[in-house]
Amino acid sequence: MKSGATQQVELPSQVPVMFLPGLVLLPHVLLPLFIFEPRYRAMLAHALAQERMFCMATLAPGVEEVRGPDDYFHTCGVGLVRACVGHEDGTSHLILQGLARVQLRGFVQEQPFKIAEVRELPPSGGGDEQCRALATRLRHLCSELTPDPAERKKLEEQLAQIEEPAMLADVMAHTFLRDSAHRQEVLLALQVEERLRVVIRHLRAENAG
Repeated sequence: MKSGATQQVELPSQVPVMFLPGLVLLPHVLLPLFIFEPRYRAMLAHALAQERMFCMATLAPGVEEVRGPDDYFHTCGVGLVRACVGHEDGTSHLILQGLARVQLRGFVQEQPFKIAEVRELPPSGGGDEQCRALATRLRHLCSELTPDPAERKKLEEQLAQIEEPAMLADVMAHTFLRDSAHRQEVLLALQVEERLRVVIRHLRAENAG
């Protein structure tokens, strides 16, 4: 299936999954990762030998290890390994680019790492006047949250290049939201107008006072 996030990258129907606490992968963003656990080193080797993709699933609050279906969020981000540097001790530093939201639909492999059947969750809406107005409001809010004049100018130039409201919401959530639970809520919002409202609401709450 072709990812709506890129229109160029074909998503496989089965993708390895990495589970981490408090880390959310949103489409369109770049996420640096350090891979050191043996199972995820094996997962990375598998991914690099195949489509260079894996999912980043967030563990439920208070959970340290997946033991059942309630231990993680089934909606997660799938990413493409854009760069990877392996070290002599077997660890790796990499840059993962978020491609799309997907739903984990069951595992076809459990050990040494999990591989899941996935279904892409494309955004709905986003082209109406209300979404454009919310996107403008979000741009202004993010600009206000950047006090340094030089940084603000740079940010405004970058924001001007993002035309799609859905992409804007994801990128700004990744850049400005500090609470992983808030970023997860953004990930779960498939309707673009709702997604924009979620980002705006949480940005205001996190920066109140």
